[in-house]
Amino acid sequence: MLKEANLHNYQRACIQHIIEHPYCGVFLEMGLGKTISTLTAINALKYDYCEIESVLVIAPKRVAETVWAEEAQSWEQTKNLKIVKIIGSEKQRLAAVKKKADIHIISRDNIAWLCALFAARLPYDMLVIDELSSFKSYKSQRFKSLRLARPCIKRVVGLTGTPAPNSLIDLWPQMFLIDRGERLEKTVSAYRARYFTPGQSNGYIVYSYNLIKGAAEAIHSKIGDICISMKSQDYLEMPLRTDNIIKVRMSDKLKKEYDDFEKSNVIQLINKTEEEAVQINAVNAAALSNKLLQFANGAIYDEDKKVHLIHDLKLEALSEIIEASNGQPVLVAWTYQFDRDRIKSYFRNLCPRELKGPQDINDWNAGKIKLLLAHPASAGHGLNLQAGGSTIVWFGLTWSLELYEQFNARLYRQGQTKHVIINHIVTEGTHDEDVIKALRAKAIGQGRLMDSIKAK
Repeated sequence: MLKEANLHNYQRACIQHIIEHPYCGVFLEMGLGKTISTLTAINALKYDYCEIESVLVIAPKRVAETVWAEEAQSWEQTKNLKIVKIIGSEKQRLAAVKKKADIHIISRDNIAWLCALFAARLPYDMLVIDELSSFKSYKSQRFKSLRLARPCIKRVVGLTGTPAPNSLIDLWPQMFLIDRGERLEKTVSAYRARYFTPGQSNGYIVYSYNLIKGAAEAIHSKIGDICISMKSQDYLEMPLRTDNIIKVRMSDKLKKEYDDFEKSNVIQLINKTEEEAVQINAVNAAALSNKLLQFANGAIYDEDKKVHLIHDLKLEALSEIIEASNGQPVLVAWTYQFDRDRIKSYFRNLCPRELKGPQDINDWNAGKIKLLLAHPASAGHGLNLQAGGSTIVWFGLTWSLELYEQFNARLYRQGQTKHVIINHIVTEGTHDEDVIKALRAKAIGQGRLMDSIKAK
């Protein structure tokens, strides 16, 4: 067992797990130190065990640009690692690839480019996929490209805190990149046939799958030998957390408008011919969901992308939350651009800032920003915002459990010294309530997976 100073025992266990398993999954919740554990394991594998020469890390764009290099420099045992970032224009990326390094880091958006550059024979001994769940779609180009390159790499580590963000159906592509189908079948079709039955469908097109009896336990057991799982609450002194549902109620007239809007759009879907219906269900069901969530938020885009204002109920609720915070900073998650613009206009006296870059992060943590607006997709992985505040407001909701948990973890994490309050503004009787229910159901399913392979 490694004895690096300042590492927790659970981090040492993760390091040993990576060293002992040529391919493995490290499913650690936010704040448990996935990055430093992996960096320490890389350093040991190269300089103590002499098993590897070069490593490729694939990460979300912002994490690739800042987090890994900064983390390596923050710890004595990893300062020696030479890290080169494959970022920027194609010319800059090509130059970076040619530079000798212990670790090359690339954003997941450019992994298909890199695989094509080397004709799927990546020149690395070890691959680390940070936020493995972003490869959950077997149809995505990033998965297809990495799948072709996978046989050439002798060591693979998959890192994520959300291995099954929607359901266990998402697990197959992730596990395939780790063990090439050894545990959960060689194809997604075989995986589905063994563990699932078709759910919602239209003809030959299946939109969802249901687990057969005992399948969840069987899947957990299959991957348990190479996957290690840890929850923050088991290892960290986490701050107090309160989750509030702030319900806003539409007037009878407005509620009728919403119900009529929902009904008319649903009727448009079910009145299509069978061939059209298949296309509508596959492509535009999400668009209908977006329209209903927009209405609940207080505005809606028309076909020409023009914004039509409907109500200010959520803005008024946000105003009450800000007032109740007594001058303490508030972090707001927005969904649609008109949400962001309306919030900026409504609270212009507070000089709201949008989270865009390092200076915004520094100013927030220095207490210089009272109202910070951020989209969950751009303020998730790797950002430490806990020094700046302890209040989150979900102005608009997301279906993605991964984005939801990652965003909350910007404030609800180790190092937070205050009671964290997470407010969800929900328009009563609308699609908002469906999203809240779905997030809770997904969290339960993922929790069972994490528990089943939890490190003891």
